[in-house]
Amino acid sequence: MHRFHGMAIWIAALVASSALAGPPMGKPVEPTPAESQALMALKGKVHGVIAWSTSREGNHKIWLMNADGTNPHRISSGTKTDWYPKISPDGKHVLFTRSKLDWQSETDANYPERWDTWIVGIDGTGEKMLVPHSTWATWAEGGKSILFARGVDIWKANSDGSQEQKLVDGEKELKGGIAQNPHLSEDGKLLAITLRGKQREVGTFNLQTRKWFASAEGGGCQMAFFPGGHKVYRVNPTGNGGTELYAYDLSAEGTHAPQSGTTIGGKDIRWIDLPGRRSHEYFPQVSPDGKWLVWCATDRGHDHDIVDYEVHLWRIGTPADQATRLTFHSGNDRWPDIHVERP
Repeated sequence: MHRFHGMAIWIAALVASSALAGPPMGKPVEPTPAESQALMALKGKVHGVIAWSTSREGNHKIWLMNADGTNPHRISSGTKTDWYPKISPDGKHVLFTRSKLDWQSETDANYPERWDTWIVGIDGTGEKMLVPHSTWATWAEGGKSILFARGVDIWKANSDGSQEQKLVDGEKELKGGIAQNPHLSEDGKLLAITLRGKQREVGTFNLQTRKWFASAEGGGCQMAFFPGGHKVYRVNPTGNGGTELYAYDLSAEGTHAPQSGTTIGGKDIRWIDLPGRRSHEYFPQVSPDGKWLVWCATDRGHDHDIVDYEVHLWRIGTPADQATRLTFHSGNDRWPDIHVERP
């Protein structure tokens, strides 16, 4: 009786706090003349779409815009918190994580029972739940399957959510760390994983040898593979605005030479760090053709789902100051994904 009563109190408190809390709706802001000029210069240079999560209407919904920043519009519905959108390789659908309560902070991502994996058509139709009690779902194997996390474990299912199977046992193989944003290399051999909870690391898990390799010296998060091969990129807690992006090659086993400062094997691994105040970079995602990077950056704060992050797009290989800011709204924008039309 006392245990049930305590659980009831906890649930009531959770519901109450969720009702009182929430993300900032914000308001539109005007781009500077230089930002407007950069947007104009981007037109005709990139063809595709970007999906992202935004709080500009209240609780986060999934929005879509052209990759040049035009035609922003909402594609998910309802009152729940929607985030972590991932566009299917064929460009027809978007996976996303949805809360069970109306407002749920991203800090609760460690509790899979508070979330489900949903899918919606790129045109905003056919919204439905695919996988219950799950987070961090992303496409794998060219869209034939999806990966997702449940606490310390990483799972795989068919693209329709059927035939779930556990890929990684976190207690046995990941030191009990909470698994976040898993990403599978194109050859299916390596998983890039961010661990939180009692094991705060980022690295790779070899699905053949069943070995974990901690990659980040001094921290880091949000690791993913470039298209093809075993090159990875990730966020590092250094740089102009408190973060910057690193990029480096892994061996076939998923390891690399010892890191010394900002070098691995004698090569500088610093990739991009925006100039100016708005240089706290997060949520990086490389386009499927390997030519574009989309991510968000803020000029102050850190919390993923509250502070004023803005979506940016950069043609890989050009100077960092040529990155283009795409969103202009003081609400929270986070976790963008990009799909480009192949020639």
